[in-house]
Amino acid sequence: MKTTDTPPSGPSDASGAAGPDTPGVPKQRTDGVRRSAAAPGKKAEGQVLNVFSHGMLILWAFMVILPLFWAVMSSFKTDTAIFNSPWELPDSLDFSSWGRAWNQANMSEYFLNTILVVGGSLVGTLVFGSMAAYVLARFEFPGNRFIYFLFVGGMSFPVMLALVPLFYVMDNMGLLNTIHGLILVYIAYSLPFTVFFLTSFFRTLPTSIAEASIIDGASHTRTFFQVMLPMAKPGLISVGIFNFLGQWNQYMLPTVLNTDPDKRVLAQGLVELAASQGYKSDYSGLFAGLVIAMLPVLAAYIIFQRQVVSGMTAGALK
Repeated sequence: MKTTDTPPSGPSDASGAAGPDTPGVPKQRTDGVRRSAAAPGKKAEGQVLNVFSHGMLILWAFMVILPLFWAVMSSFKTDTAIFNSPWELPDSLDFSSWGRAWNQANMSEYFLNTILVVGGSLVGTLVFGSMAAYVLARFEFPGNRFIYFLFVGGMSFPVMLALVPLFYVMDNMGLLNTIHGLILVYIAYSLPFTVFFLTSFFRTLPTSIAEASIIDGASHTRTFFQVMLPMAKPGLISVGIFNFLGQWNQYMLPTVLNTDPDKRVLAQGLVELAASQGYKSDYSGLFAGLVIAMLPVLAAYIIFQRQVVSGMTAGALK
């Protein structure tokens, strides 16, 4: 009988393991040991960086919160308690200093003037700024980039250089010592940053929705106000908060352009409250007036905190 020998299946070692060149058998990775050895080092480095960043954030929060807390705490104390125990909590909530700050320097009237000026200028800034930003972001026409860079250049122009000519322009137009004149100045002062911010935001919005609206027969005006403007709500809230902070705390412009005592704003009222003390040194009243001026800003930021963050990160997420 004739027999046939079975061909060898391939080279093998004494243990029966496949050789290094055996087809179909994957090679062992030799860099696994190096990766596992390097992973703990990277993890430790990331932990150190994480601890450092969190430590800096905690330090920054402490530096910001401590003066605010001290001002609020001192507004409920007497002047004697402020000097004798400046870091201790007040024994009781005494609102008499708040009443003195509210009534002594006509803070209620200044508060109302500030609401009128800031409210009117904020609405005008958002309306005109969003319209200009939408046109610059969505339409190509000769001079588009030139106009855009004019707004950007307006951000770098110090307003102090324009105070003297602005005073004479307002005087010739009959707008000195008026609420509506101050509103117009605030709008012009806030437009450069608003257009710069919203132009970048409108560029991140999808163009297909606006094109679909135009195809359905909507005009450009209707498309802007009913389609694109609601989509830009996070950006509008973000830039509105920034403008609100700058306009609410504005002191230089109303001081130069508004010398009528009946038309003064809250920042001027705080200075008048400090100047009217003379030698009385009503520090608790000063702290109370400072807290009254801060409350609307803090409330606005707390209410719209998430919208501000979403508006700032919307462009990055795109």
